[in-house]
Amino acid sequence: MTSTLDGLALHGGTPVRTRPFPVATGAAGRTFGEEESAAVREVLTSGRLNALGGSHVAGLESDVARLHGVGQAVACSSGTAALHMAIGALDPDPGDEVITTPVTDFGTIIAILAQNAVPVFADVDPLTGNLCPRSVERCLSPRTRAIVAVHLLGAPAPVVELAEIARGHGIMLIEDCAQALLTEPAPGRLAGTVGDVGCFSLQQYKHITCGEGGLAITDDPVLARRLRLFGDKGRPRDTAARTHLSFGMNYRMTELQGAVAKAQLGRLGDVVERRRRTARRLAESLRGLPGVGLPEETGHSFWSFPLVLDPALAGGTNLRWASALRAEGILAEGRLFDHPAYASPVLANGRIYGNSTFPLSSPPSRKDWSYGPGLCPVAERLLATTLLVLFWNENYTDADVDDIATAVRKVHAALT
Repeated sequence: MTSTLDGLALHGGTPVRTRPFPVATGAAGRTFGEEESAAVREVLTSGRLNALGGSHVAGLESDVARLHGVGQAVACSSGTAALHMAIGALDPDPGDEVITTPVTDFGTIIAILAQNAVPVFADVDPLTGNLCPRSVERCLSPRTRAIVAVHLLGAPAPVVELAEIARGHGIMLIEDCAQALLTEPAPGRLAGTVGDVGCFSLQQYKHITCGEGGLAITDDPVLARRLRLFGDKGRPRDTAARTHLSFGMNYRMTELQGAVAKAQLGRLGDVVERRRRTARRLAESLRGLPGVGLPEETGHSFWSFPLVLDPALAGGTNLRWASALRAEGILAEGRLFDHPAYASPVLANGRIYGNSTFPLSSPPSRKDWSYGPGLCPVAERLLATTLLVLFWNENYTDADVDDIATAVRKVHAALT
């Protein structure tokens, strides 16, 4: 055992990889080309950088709606903005409840809190990290207004089952698809099309990007108008009225963002297919390793490549594995998030607005909410112990993937 451990780069051995991998923050890990450059030049030449009266954002919205087979897409400034627009379109009363996952970026939670609603956390599936429908059912109450399901890391959440729960209780299902462009939660169905609203991100690290940006899609024309109103200060652009019909934010996307995003959208199918192909290659190389759970490939768009460890069989927790892999030159993360969303200080201390605990205390919630340890034990174990995330990129070559496989097998052999 000692000699095997000594072979790890972590203990002075020769690393598997010394060359850098393509990453989403550099040109080698992105898919920008002449189409994006030409689109940006066209916008600058026109002199119109805002979307009002422009063509690029409107074209992006049409293309995204067509891709997803829905009536409308509404572009906005970020994925968080798209989620806030969705909750804003829901228009909850202060203290109303929205069920969501604790394994998510805090932007999912901000959208709920920003509309004075209360996030209620359901537990997750131990293999995917996505919402567990049975746990969601246990969280339902007379004040529940919506479920926000996250397609984590590109893995399809059980939104078909969650949609049945939502319909049965007369509440909305919102899909957070920030990491899930072209994810397929059911045959012939894309992420974002099963629920009432689907929300996407075009941030730097996503499958395609315009730096920052977001989209909300829906097949409901009433919801679409409410999304547009909320993202444009309540101003009805479908009329000539210079007035404001409802409360809203300024979440408008610029023509520069729209131009880049529209060009990027044309590359999306190839981006996801390349990610899937190399993910299949890695999965085949790692199949059968004791204690190393591989992602279910069906419908996955592989924003990242997750492994779920059984520490007793794999020789250690996610942190131990991540340290060993990084020493081998592999981009790996043992803490997808430092803690479940409900353990973030902003919720742990209950201070959302000034020194008040609004909306988490009675009134308006009619109960006092606190989010202590043990609330979602599966999520807590997943983040603290079992979930190991390998960064993924459409520009990985077969040689890149083979290096990752070699390093994972090397670490497995050493630790076990």
